[in-house]
Amino acid sequence: QVQLEESGGGLIQAGQSLKLSCLASERTFSRQVIAWFRQAPGKEREFLAAITWRNNATFYADSVKGRFTISRSNDKNTVYLQLNSLKPEDTAVYYCAADPSLSTATRSPGHWGQGTQVTVSS
Repeated sequence: QVQLEESGGGLIQAGQSLKLSCLASERTFSRQVIAWFRQAPGKEREFLAAITWRNNATFYADSVKGRFTISRSNDKNTVYLQLNSLKPEDTAVYYCAADPSLSTATRSPGHWGQGTQVTVSS
């Protein structure tokens, strides 16, 4: 069973940084591409970043490239998303997701966590 649990969200001021975590079950972590998405109120869910399990290759949406960084800790079965220089428009629920296929993981992954709220005040 694929299990994902996000944490690390909260209320912060614009310009600050935040690090989100996605804890995955061991089986999930070792065989899946892990991706981060977000969904702001009234908007569609948006792909942000992904990291492969095979060689830790990373992929980013143009909208966050240079500000957000995805990484993984194999020892902790955890994928992180470092959010820097946050803006009020980054306010959203952030989700991690998993899929064996990279192309599917960045579009419509088969497994999702419950999400963590990030609110950026101006």
